[in-house]
Amino acid sequence: MNKRVAVGFTGPSNSGKTTLILKVARKLIHEHGLKVAIIKHDPKDKARFDIAGKDSYKFSDTGADVIVTSPNRTTYFSQKHSELEDMIRIFDDFDVLLVEGLKKLPLPRISIFREQIDTDYFAFMDALAIDNTIDLAGYEVPEGVDILDLNDANQAISWILKNGKSV
Repeated sequence: MNKRVAVGFTGPSNSGKTTLILKVARKLIHEHGLKVAIIKHDPKDKARFDIAGKDSYKFSDTGADVIVTSPNRTTYFSQKHSELEDMIRIFDDFDVLLVEGLKKLPLPRISIFREQIDTDYFAFMDALAIDNTIDLAGYEVPEGVDILDLNDANQAISWILKNGKSV
């Protein structure tokens, strides 16, 4: 792959965003040999990566930006909001960037739904990934929105590689 691409995933809680991203990431890495980076939006600031009392928590608790490195991973804790460009610079070496949430970022976007579609998402989608619990006859999907099978990661990958934004 000679260009780096980014794509966003949006949808309500429990719609299947994380499951689809996991399937896509695994296939891109293990079957396509690509390097994948993932950004997850935590709008309610409830994700916890550290445990009170541990050194990394104490360092982060000072207000400093902290990098924890070990033989198998490097974790970066920042005390400020980062823009997409900042996060891309941190990742640096990737082929495909998958972003969960952050629906207002200017990225091609797959919106994911089960049971029913929230039409408020129409303004933020370039593709619609759904399963058989949705009857599209009840919706006026905007022209130009591609329809994907939520349960077919290969279909999503093809769409991403064709429509992802060069970054």
